[in-house]
Amino acid sequence: MPDTDKHVAAQQVVDILYEISILLNCHLDRRTLSICISMIERDVNPEALAQVIRELRQQAQLVDQLASHGNKSTQRECIE
Repeated sequence: MPDTDKHVAAQQVVDILYEISILLNCHLDRRTLSICISMIERDVNPEALAQVIRELRQQAQLVDQLASHGNKSTQRECIE
C-alpha cells in the first residue's frame, strides 16, 4: 500500500474514532485523539492512558478554579 493510501486510511480511522468520541462526549480533539491512537498502537495500556487523561483533566480544572478564585481576590483587593 503506497504511503498516500496509508495516510488516507489513517485519516479515515481518526475521523471515525473522532465521531465516536463526540457521541460518547469524550471531549478529545482530533490531535489528542490521534496521539492517543499512536500511543495505544505502541502498546500503551488504554486503561492507564484513560486514567492519566482523567487525572490531567482534574488537575487542569483545579488550576482553573484556583486561577479564577485568585482573580476574584485580586479584583476585590483593587476595589477596596
